[in-house]
Amino acid sequence: MAATERRWIGLVVGVMAMVLLQPQAAQATEPGVPDPPNQLITDTGEGAVSAADRDFVVKVRLAGLWEIPAGQMAQEKSKDPRIQQIGKDIAAQHVVLDKLDRAAAKKLGITLPNAPNADQQGWLGEMRDAEGTDFDQIYIDRLRAAHGKIFPAIATIRASTRNDTVRKLAQRANQFVMTHMTLLESSNIVDFAALPTAPPPAAATTAAAPPAAALASADSNQPAGGLSSPVVIVVVLASFGAAILITRKMWPGQPRRRRYY
Repeated sequence: MAATERRWIGLVVGVMAMVLLQPQAAQATEPGVPDPPNQLITDTGEGAVSAADRDFVVKVRLAGLWEIPAGQMAQEKSKDPRIQQIGKDIAAQHVVLDKLDRAAAKKLGITLPNAPNADQQGWLGEMRDAEGTDFDQIYIDRLRAAHGKIFPAIATIRASTRNDTVRKLAQRANQFVMTHMTLLESSNIVDFAALPTAPPPAAATTAAAPPAAALASADSNQPAGGLSSPVVIVVVLASFGAAILITRKMWPGQPRRRRYY
């Protein structure tokens, strides 16, 4: 066996041994952010930018401004390894999303805030004052509720915006938010009963169905076959007329005289 072949065999055996001895190295410890076909969407900034579009870009920035420090606190204050990992993943992914958001805002000339709003600062204050399992519950519930609110807003922008840069940002943000909701729910301590309920469906706009009594009355006036009396009469008369016509053709009233030449 040549020396080159022995080296190749040794390399392959070594790689296989590393994979078998360390299976976790070949698998992701957490679900990554799905990558939709973003290359199919242009990002030139073309298209009208609505007030809702601008508000959306600002809200994406605000989400990162409080969820990044919240994730850092989860790594420092929580005693649960699962909560620590969730905080680490969400904070890291918001860094990426914030970079995308700031690039979109710069292209569209949208001014972004540099500090969380009053509500978000209040949530961060709750986390700073909490310890142990109390912190874990506050962290998970506050983030899950916030993601639940922004989720439908992203869908509305993605479906309605006229601007391709906002459209692409909404598509990417949607993937991040779905991933974060899944991570938070994997803690198994989300208080789903405390989440807001969906609004009732809108009333139907189609014409109301006729009352059952009216339907019963209409059915009672029809024969068993489902046809009304006038229709039956017309069919009978037409059949009778057709029979007379056929009979007259088959049996003429006067025999024809033969002609002799």
